[in-house]
Amino acid sequence: MTAQDSLPVAVIGAGPVGLAAAAHLLERGLEPLVLEAGPTVGAAVRAWGHVRVFSTWQYNLDAAAVRLLEATGWEAHRPTALPYGHQIVTGYLEPLAATTALKHRIRTGARVVAVTRQGMDKGRSAGRDQAPFLLRIRHTSGDTTEILARAVIDASGTWTTPAPLGSGGLPAPGEAEARAAGLITGPLPDVSGDGFAGRRTLVIGSGHSAANMVLDLARTARTNPGTEVLWAIRANTPARAYGGGDADQLPARGQLGTRLRTAVDTRAVQLLTGFHTNGIDMNGGTVTVIAADGRRVEADLVIPATGFRPDLSILTELRLDLDPAVDAPKALGPLIDPDFHSCGTVPAHGARILTHPEKDFYLAGMKSYGRAPTFLMATGYEQVRSIAAALAGNSMAADTVELELPETGVCSTSIPDNDAVMADSCCATPEPVIVSVGFSTGLQHGRTNQAAPL
Repeated sequence: MTAQDSLPVAVIGAGPVGLAAAAHLLERGLEPLVLEAGPTVGAAVRAWGHVRVFSTWQYNLDAAAVRLLEATGWEAHRPTALPYGHQIVTGYLEPLAATTALKHRIRTGARVVAVTRQGMDKGRSAGRDQAPFLLRIRHTSGDTTEILARAVIDASGTWTTPAPLGSGGLPAPGEAEARAAGLITGPLPDVSGDGFAGRRTLVIGSGHSAANMVLDLARTARTNPGTEVLWAIRANTPARAYGGGDADQLPARGQLGTRLRTAVDTRAVQLLTGFHTNGIDMNGGTVTVIAADGRRVEADLVIPATGFRPDLSILTELRLDLDPAVDAPKALGPLIDPDFHSCGTVPAHGARILTHPEKDFYLAGMKSYGRAPTFLMATGYEQVRSIAAALAGNSMAADTVELELPETGVCSTSIPDNDAVMADSCCATPEPVIVSVGFSTGLQHGRTNQAAPL
């Protein structure tokens, strides 16, 4: 046994995938150390706690984590129920973190600001694989410390790095100023509050998060005169956002698309297609969003639902091999490219697909998907199961990857452009609209509901 073997495996992020990684590492006889930037476990999920995921409990629980919980007398949730984000935290992540096996292996308020090899920069090769990892940590107290690790699993997600509104991948001119003024919200605001009633709100984006925001706002508008809902997408048709309706094996996700279609058809929502944000002007307490074709849309508030990006800045001294399009591990990129794949069409994959030139370093969970928005929690759980087996030296278990995901219209690459899917009233029911996050899971949302970014 070498000195490096006595070191822990550092897991960055105490969300669903990070805690699942810790559980699998323990089962393989490895010592995990979980580092969470937030003040509590599941901090990102807690931020979208008002959102309800479209994937049922059975897809949101990790097998190794459940084995730890059941030893404490924890009772499983009804597998077909659809949890809100706050229920995932209080009913799953917090009890998991409190188990005897994990509670002393988690550090909160510990933000990893850099990862490297001890005594080596990115350019040094001799003896690199034998050198331990060094992680620099900034604590909420303001102190900075460093730890050594035998391996690193970065499951920190993408929640803190939302994509900008500008259509070219850069912040649109005026975007930073409008955000600072509070005229552009965070990515998943709770729109049921007074802040949106009686106001004109523009939602920009075409994913599940955008759909949930649009439908929640339409529900608010029913009981609050003067509330206007606008929805801008870059595509020339909303067909992909409408998804597969009754063809979706996750019924809640199918209902999302049909309700969204009805909201547009009944003019409860004003849809703007082919809208590429080119600039934002502030006019006192309102904004004007300018499209590349010259259209100008005035709004009191703008909700950005344009996706997320991975923060790779902490990894600049590691040797990564990333797909040039989506910033995922290179072998994974073609399997998750959102132009061709979504959620249920992604094949099972594990350590071999997620490997980098930097031995024993892995991206897992939502961060492993880079810019692709199609992540589901169940995918992340299989990733870390395989990674833990690989780190323990069991290549057969690492390479035996299995993942059963529901086929879905939303996750299909053959979504029709016609009106084959008809909806019943999107706005005639007080029931919350359900989506997926991505997180956490893939992240989408709702009390709108969601499934997000983990």
